[in-house]
Amino acid sequence: MAESPEQKTAFISIVGRPNVGKSSILNALLGTKVAIVSHKPQTTRTRIMGVLTQAETQLVFIDTPGLLKPRNRLGEYMVKSVLESVSGVDACLLVEEAGRKVSPSSRELIQRFQAQKIPAVLAINKIDLLADKSVLMAQIAELSSLYPFEAVVPVSAVKNDGIDELTEELKKLAHPEIHFFDDDALTDQPERVLAGEIVREKILRLLSSEVPHGVAVVVERMSARDDGSGITDISAVIYCEKESHKGIIIGKNGSMLKKIGTYAREDMERFFGCKINLKLWVRVKEDWRNREAALRAMGYDSSAFDS
Repeated sequence: MAESPEQKTAFISIVGRPNVGKSSILNALLGTKVAIVSHKPQTTRTRIMGVLTQAETQLVFIDTPGLLKPRNRLGEYMVKSVLESVSGVDACLLVEEAGRKVSPSSRELIQRFQAQKIPAVLAINKIDLLADKSVLMAQIAELSSLYPFEAVVPVSAVKNDGIDELTEELKKLAHPEIHFFDDDALTDQPERVLAGEIVREKILRLLSSEVPHGVAVVVERMSARDDGSGITDISAVIYCEKESHKGIIIGKNGSMLKKIGTYAREDMERFFGCKINLKLWVRVKEDWRNREAALRAMGYDSSAFDS
């Protein structure tokens, strides 16, 4: 890639409490879906990187899990992932939900901004759900008193309202530097990881609250056929923690697993731009969220568990 003195880059970490719409904002900024979205909190488990290039400016986004008190080793990994994401970036995008009081986790993040003197933009999401706009003004005033944000932008990620304004504010944080990714790149995530996340999203959307957070998806095989058919074969294993959960995921006569697979295949075909032959299996791995070996085997960074 040829260097250009006009190129600008910014690495921006998207942070905030769970379920405020961080992944939805990332997808809206990119204009396509790279991070899974669910109404359930703690959907994102890893730092998903998205890339937006407009003319000379490239913004590299790190979408993080929501910051909550951890309840297991997976939770500890997620918290460490969030806190580390504030270090080593050019700026942060703090996402708050319209009409909500400032949470302890948001205050902790703001304290980290202050300690590292890091530029930050505040996005207040879900403004379409707020009937009383005076509440929004009071919320902006309170948050602005806690930190000198570079900009405050009310948005609705699902309505795509305010996203262009947010993009322009974030582009102001870029500094002269060559682009780290090709200009047509959308994410640094391997295709297998993206395929697994698509399956996990369907589980989150279709199943009750008890099951989804004890589920992990590992894509064991992903390969394009060499017969000219344009079909890619994907084999994935859904891990759960209990035999009873396995039965729920499979459903009566396999009906739920078939529904998960159908919705996931449709999303994959749109994202990867090819025909997908998807096969899913369900296996029980008891208490995997508290077993470091299991977490490492499922792709979580082993350094997160070092003492």
